Amino acid sequence: MQTATREHTNLSGLIQVIKQSLRGEEHDYTTGSIKKAVILLAIPMMLEMIMESVFAVVDIFFVSHLGKHATSTVGLTESVITIVYSLAIGISMAATAMVARRVGEKNFDEAAKSAVQAIFVSLFITIIISIVGMLYSADILRIMGAEEEAVKTGTAYTRIIFGSSAVIMLLFLINGIFRGAGNAMIAMKSLWLANICNIILCPMLIRGIGPFPELGLTGAAVATSIGRGIGVCYQVYHLFRGKSLIRFSAAQLKPELKLIKSLINIAWPATVQFLIGSGSWIVLAALVVKTGQSEASAGYQIAIRVIMFFILPAWGMSNAAATLVGQNLGAGNPERAEKSVFQTAKYNAVFMAAMSVIFLVFAEYIISFFTKEPAVASYAVQAMRIISSGYIFYGIGMVFVSAFNGAGDTRTPTVINIFGFWCLQIPVAYLLSTPFGFGPSGVFFAIPFAETAITITAWLWFRKGKWKKVKV
Repeated sequence: MQTATREHTNLSGLIQVIKQSLRGEEHDYTTGSIKKAVILLAIPMMLEMIMESVFAVVDIFFVSHLGKHATSTVGLTESVITIVYSLAIGISMAATAMVARRVGEKNFDEAAKSAVQAIFVSLFITIIISIVGMLYSADILRIMGAEEEAVKTGTAYTRIIFGSSAVIMLLFLINGIFRGAGNAMIAMKSLWLANICNIILCPMLIRGIGPFPELGLTGAAVATSIGRGIGVCYQVYHLFRGKSLIRFSAAQLKPELKLIKSLINIAWPATVQFLIGSGSWIVLAALVVKTGQSEASAGYQIAIRVIMFFILPAWGMSNAAATLVGQNLGAGNPERAEKSVFQTAKYNAVFMAAMSVIFLVFAEYIISFFTKEPAVASYAVQAMRIISSGYIFYGIGMVFVSAFNGAGDTRTPTVINIFGFWCLQIPVAYLLSTPFGFGPSGVFFAIPFAETAITITAWLWFRKGKWKKVKV
């Protein structure tokens, strides 16, 4: 009887915490139950990342019905545009670390100033990338190994995606600002809004439904850009008019060189950290196309989109660790920060183990929604099963990397990524796919191998505790 009562009480308590997290109430994450703090942050952050992954899945779902060249174009463009994602994530990591540290210190005005400087830096960088990407869209596809038919049909898509780099950058960055402040609900809602718009517009602009013109592949780019733009408008409204801890005023909208310098010192290793990973994925995509042609490329890109749909929620949970580390270090409580990381890693491992089982068992069924071409489906199923075999390690590794970044120690994950991606993943992928003759399968096997090594290295480095002494 007592056991049943305790279980009922625990379940009721969990339900109340979930409800509290979804209401988006302000909470002090530097005191109280660590388990509760992780859940309060993790749920909206996971939902936020689910919405980010929905962008990719929605696009590939509608585009995959346009044929293998359209699918390959989207995948190759996304492989290159991850450079923008990397810059956005790198700068947002710096913003999250600085904002979380100031919020932990209860210095909300400085937190807002740090956020403003991050936006200035990101816009300057994005303008340059947009111009280059729009001018050389066709050349980018050719460099990536796209067939001439794919270049012909996909150049407009690539040009629009690069032209909208600013909204990609801002959507990531501003959500990082809100996460650092502990207000993950606004970040989640902005992506929900953006996705609803994308889901509605994508089929209409691709197929020409109702008053909309039939734009084909180009329509997917237009729909995604408009959806993200609307999400950014929602974020900006809350930065100036909302009730979050972080609110901008006219007096703060000016460059402050000291803050910009501090931001860049954290942001450049974080950006390089993700560029290293993104560059590795670009090489892997090129190896798949080289050894398996369009069928393998299309299958791989479909599999990666589906995989990311499940990995991004886990990444969302790991983001909770970044916020908890930053705020607790700001409050002068490094031991609580460390306990928060291990608690988050435990939850993430359980989640990713469940996802691994689903992928191993239901891979064929899941892929059947995205393509009916047997050769493409075969590669996609193979990629999903091989890559998902390392899911538990992915989940744990994400948490440790986020913890380093949340502490402002962005250099350590950068070194780990160089080791894991460029010293292990790319050489192993090349050797298995080309000299050893495994083709695309060799590329797939290299991914869980490298991710496992990255996780073990991150865990060993984290236990040294040097991240606790980083000044932000």
